[in-house]
Amino acid sequence: MVTPNWNAFAGVTLTVLVVLIALARASQAMFVGEDEDGWEESETSVETPDRRVRNGGDEWGKDERSRNGDEGDDDERDTNESNDSTFEDQDHRPTEVSSPIPDEPFPAVESPTPVEDFTPGTLLVNVALSQGLFGVILVVAAVLTAIPADTLGVRSVTATQFGVGALLGVALYVANELGQRVVDAVGIEYEDSLREMLTPDSVRGWVVLLVLVLPIIAGFEELLFRSSLVGVFAAGYGISPWFLVVASSVAFAVGHGAQGPAGVLVTGTLGAALAGAFVLTESMVVVVVAHYLVNALEFAVHARDDSTE
Repeated sequence: MVTPNWNAFAGVTLTVLVVLIALARASQAMFVGEDEDGWEESETSVETPDRRVRNGGDEWGKDERSRNGDEGDDDERDTNESNDSTFEDQDHRPTEVSSPIPDEPFPAVESPTPVEDFTPGTLLVNVALSQGLFGVILVVAAVLTAIPADTLGVRSVTATQFGVGALLGVALYVANELGQRVVDAVGIEYEDSLREMLTPDSVRGWVVLLVLVLPIIAGFEELLFRSSLVGVFAAGYGISPWFLVVASSVAFAVGHGAQGPAGVLVTGTLGAALAGAFVLTESMVVVVVAHYLVNALEFAVHARDDSTE
């Protein structure tokens, strides 16, 4: 029997976790509001020398003419006082321009925000590919390092596991919705931009979301946060699984930073519940099914509510 290489698998797992959190931070910058500040600044008109000259007052020319006019007035009064008014009119006559110049020769251009550059289809493909790739990396690493399947919660699949997972998923969805309402009531920000952007706008998009994207998300995240960070680390290093439940839930919450402070809090609680279920059932199927249902119900219910508003 091949001895499992716990250290190698742990290294791969932690690397994937760090990369995932880094990507989550990038998503947070895009969807939580850092992008808004940046784009607002870009829309502000910048006053340049050219703009000052072209816009209305011709300030530079005016200053220069005033200076020349002051010096010339004394000479003009001494030499030909009768022509003062004529020269003064000519000095202060506005410069005529052959072609009309708009009041705003350089209008502020409203650049699209980064979020607007993405369609639901583009985001769905991106999520499926990125998380699918991470999932494949973990599976290959588990095979190459000879990690026992049962430590990952991979056992014979039964109808009971699906049933338990379904009941757990519905219960966690209800708890998740209640949690969102509680944090909204106390004024903690919850960010829905990412979910709204991922919500499909066609039947085919919904099929892709429910049949491909959400199963990949649930499978990968459970493989990383529950099977690997809890199951493998407990078996390989003798760490208390309940300590790992807490640690993995914190990482799970940080990985969902794009949902805002309230989303981090609610997601961390959800992650703890899923991790606890994994420890109690020792089944990856149970938590994958539950995770999938939480996400699917959230998308479906919120999409229905948005359409009726």
